[in-house]
Amino acid sequence: MIKLVNAETGEEIEREMNAQELTQYEKDQADAKATATKQAETEAAKSAALAKLAALGLTTDDLKALGL
Repeated sequence: MIKLVNAETGEEIEREMNAQELTQYEKDQADAKATATKQAETEAAKSAALAKLAALGLTTDDLKALGL
């Protein structure tokens, strides 16, 4: 279902998506999932890097002081 709202009149129409809208919706959903996955991977890599630094006895402040 898709909901269309006329901003001037406030009229609301609900209808089924046509083929083009459905294809775009599915693409948008896949893109959103890929973006969320990439963000999760980035956060996991950042956490792993911070854990490695901690194991070496370094903090992010130490790296900033070194200009890294």
